[in-house]
Amino acid sequence: MSSVTATEADRVRAGHPAHAALRSRHHAWGFWVAALAFLVNMGFSAVPTPLYVLYQHRDHFSTIMVTVVYAVYAVGVIASLFLGGHVSDWVGRKRVFVPALLINVVSGLIFLFAPSLPGLLIARVICGISIGLTTATATAYLGELHAGVFGGKAVSPRRAQVVATAANLGGIGFGPLVAGVLAQYAPQPLRVPYIVFGIVLLVLAVLVAASPETAERPVPAPKWRSQRIAVPAHARRMFFVATAAGIAAFAVYGVFNSLAPSFLAGTLHQNSHAVAGAVAFAAFAAGALAQIAFSRAGVMLTLRVGPLLLLPGLALLAGGMWLPSLAMFIIGGVVTGAGGGLVFRGALAAAGSTAPPEARAEVLAGFFLGAYVGLSVPVVGLGIATQYASARSVMLVFVVLVAVAVVLCIRALRGEHTRQTELS
Repeated sequence: MSSVTATEADRVRAGHPAHAALRSRHHAWGFWVAALAFLVNMGFSAVPTPLYVLYQHRDHFSTIMVTVVYAVYAVGVIASLFLGGHVSDWVGRKRVFVPALLINVVSGLIFLFAPSLPGLLIARVICGISIGLTTATATAYLGELHAGVFGGKAVSPRRAQVVATAANLGGIGFGPLVAGVLAQYAPQPLRVPYIVFGIVLLVLAVLVAASPETAERPVPAPKWRSQRIAVPAHARRMFFVATAAGIAAFAVYGVFNSLAPSFLAGTLHQNSHAVAGAVAFAAFAAGALAQIAFSRAGVMLTLRVGPLLLLPGLALLAGGMWLPSLAMFIIGGVVTGAGGGLVFRGALAAAGSTAPPEARAEVLAGFFLGAYVGLSVPVVGLGIATQYASARSVMLVFVVLVAVAVVLCIRALRGEHTRQTELS
């Protein structure tokens, strides 16, 4: 829904090309501002990834505690998804997006001034709240800004979808890369990354506030309610299988965002924070690029190719830890990231494919709930397991479990997709 007033719309239709061109440029500028803000905010969520080893060394954290500090982030994401992720439909995109950016600035201040364990836990929860508000809002905002560039004419949403994908997954990889480089080469590694990202987020919040609004506030304003989770009866089998596949894919990404630096330092004897950040970046960037490359592909093709990359990638990851070989581990991370991105994209598309339009948001809300559980719970389990067995043994078991889960889920998902297609 456009925020352009009726008078402005009438002027455009009446033939004011200068006005239309100005409006188009304003939306184009807002589109790239929103994309950059989306990318940086997602990046901030992963800034601590290469820094966990430093926190662990400074405060003598166990691996379990590192995973707990990481995993409470998902609590904030899930809470904000269901309490506020849909509110921008009612109050406007900027009224949610700008506060979301500022909430992450608050998270950064807590990282800076309360770096003890309670402070880290609170900062991660607050960061999760910001990301939960950002994901759906920024994605919708980009689509509407892109449409606004063309003055409401029919236009393919592919460009906006590609940019949103790159900002989302690519941002999660961008954060550790920048933080790792700063931690390796700048002074005060536990402060400078948060200061840099905090300043950039403040600037971007101002720029987003100056961008066009694209959602009108309904009159009368609806009463607030939490996001519902409702799955139509005919879609439940597809939904549960797709969610299981999404959990498996997110579990892999969770390892790169939490324990990978510890594995690099402990098993592969690689203590460079820049390398730790680069490994996380490579995995998430590969996932984003794979999703972009297959953005025109159908669900079945995506579900076929995803496991063909994910399974060998997982084998290379485990092999890199057992040999040990840093090169094999990194290659495994890239291949696994690409495969995980395709598995997740195919599962997401399958989960939403059988839902009627009026239930689509509810179905996807349930899917993302499962996905974020996958992002946190398996990682905590890995952290606990490393207290009783070697990291490479734990990783091997994890790889086998994920591989089996992916094979079973994808087989069931493809079969269910075929059955639904035949019925329709």
